[in-house]
Parts: sequence; structure tokens; C-alpha cells
Amino acid sequence: MSGITVEDLYAALKAEGEKAGYFLNPDTSFVHELLEGLLVNEQRFGYRACPCRLASGERTEDLDIICPCDYRDADLSDHGACYCALYVSREVLDGKQKLRPIPERRAPQGQRQTPAHADLHSRLSYPVWRCRVCGYLCAREKPPALCPICKAQAERFERFL
Repeated sequence: MSGITVEDLYAALKAEGEKAGYFLNPDTSFVHELLEGLLVNEQRFGYRACPCRLASGERTEDLDIICPCDYRDADLSDHGACYCALYVSREVLDGKQKLRPIPERRAPQGQRQTPAHADLHSRLSYPVWRCRVCGYLCAREKPPALCPICKAQAERFERFL
């Protein structure tokens, strides 16, 4: 583990998130418990798997649930919070919307599907990469090392076209 504390992680996520328009849950004690879970998972698995989901311990199988997870933005749009409620919408932050249970979006193991446009790959000059966290698209040989929008690492990109 990197030796980062819960307080350090809180400060970093809050600052990074707010620059990109993401807000941490205003219940700081709840957030600290989630962050402790992220750090425990980082120590256990080598990556910050969502503490509210069962991680397999295989990074490639768990890429979709590494925080921030692939489902965060859709959950924020539809429900005002992500699945674990680490991130909340402006409305929740301002007290205009109450938190409620979030349904699980993650498909069960073995039921994930290949995109329907996979056959287009051979006809493009450059592959199109999509950030699975925020949806950012770019056409280039390889995905960026870090998403310019949400700061997800290159491994969180999927070949889109």
C-alpha cells in the first residue's frame, strides 16, 4: 500500500472531483468508512475496488468496479448518487434531493456482452477509445494514460470503434 491515509484520500478525491463537477457525500463519517474500505481493497488486491461490491481479486475482471466505477455517472444522473453513495449529485449535496437505494447496474459474472459495433474496428484508420467511467472518446493508436475528464487510468478505456 502507498501509505496514504483516509484523510489524504478524502482531500485528494474532494479536490479532484470538484474540479470535474463531482461531489463527495456530505456525510463525512460515512465517506471516511468507504475510503477506508477502498484502501483495504487496495492493500488486499492492489487496486481500489468498490467496497460495496464483491471483488474477484482479478484486476481485469474488476476493472468496472475500480473507483470511480464505470457506473458512477449513470447512477448520478438517474439516482443522484453512485451505488455506494461516495459520489452524489449537486441536488443531493444541496439537500434538494434525498438519497435512496441505488439498483445494481453491474451484470452478473459471465453475462457481460461484446459491443454490437465490434465489426467496424477493421475499417477505421485509428481505433476509437471510450473511457468506461465518464464516456470520453478519442481516436488514436492507444488510449491516453489518464482520461482528461475523470482522470481514470488507461486500463479503464475500452476499444469503442
